[in-house]
Amino acid sequence: MVDAHRLRIFLSVMASGSVNAAAGHLGVSPSAVSQQVAALQKETGLTLFTRHGRGIGPTPAAHTLAQESERLMVELKRVDAVVDDLRDGGRVSCRSGYFASAGYRWMPQLAKRLQSKLPELTLQMVLTEGYPPGQAPPVDIDVVPDDPTTSVRPGYDVTPLMTDHFVALVHADHRLAGRRRVEMAELADDKWISNDISAGITQEMVDRACRAAGFRPRYTVEAQDHYTATAFVAAGVGITVIPDLAARTIPKTVRRLRLTNPNPVRDIVALTAPVARSNEAAKLAVDLLQQIAAASARRR
Repeated sequence: MVDAHRLRIFLSVMASGSVNAAAGHLGVSPSAVSQQVAALQKETGLTLFTRHGRGIGPTPAAHTLAQESERLMVELKRVDAVVDDLRDGGRVSCRSGYFASAGYRWMPQLAKRLQSKLPELTLQMVLTEGYPPGQAPPVDIDVVPDDPTTSVRPGYDVTPLMTDHFVALVHADHRLAGRRRVEMAELADDKWISNDISAGITQEMVDRACRAAGFRPRYTVEAQDHYTATAFVAAGVGITVIPDLAARTIPKTVRRLRLTNPNPVRDIVALTAPVARSNEAAKLAVDLLQQIAAASARRR
């Protein structure tokens, strides 16, 4: 079994670029770092570094080991936190994941309500959006759009929070700006601005709705997030279709239009990890999220 302490030192060398720099960051001597790296190479039977002039360079094996070790380090950090909690007599903690628009709209409210009810709570909030399936940081609760590629996790409890309708954002000078609702097909000839991470589920939902309306959107800008896309609309660059949760606050030069025929929707859920089922803070967080989401839906 690979020694975790040696692995941490190895990762520090990889991130720092040299043994001396890693030693400085870790607060140990360069010789101690070299000894641990040498021991790790012997332990694994791998050549991790080779001489490059006066310094060293990582081998392909080192790059692969570093990449595969990052998630392990996150898990070990979580175990360390559990040990600290147990040592402190069961200190209350909760680690919550979220995607961008939920983070902006819901998570500050959640943090305030949790801390008012549990003053000793140690709360961590982590953006879990954008990771490949299975590679997001481990959390007790994860707020995600319900989708087979992201929300199906064996053993996790699923709590529905809200159905979020998509809306079209257009500039105030747009030909449809005076309308309250539009059919999707009426946007077929516009210049579109994408607003989701590459191959994200939100983007797929929008593209699917466009195909159902008989066209493929012509993207002229790839903004990669909802708020940047909204700024492009405000500048008159094009139109975008985003979830209503991300469109509650928009610039004065932007108009929000309801979509019909079809109107894409996404269901938002909270996933509770098996290890968090007995975590009272996690249970309370899910209850509060249901209240916050219900209030958000009423304000739509």
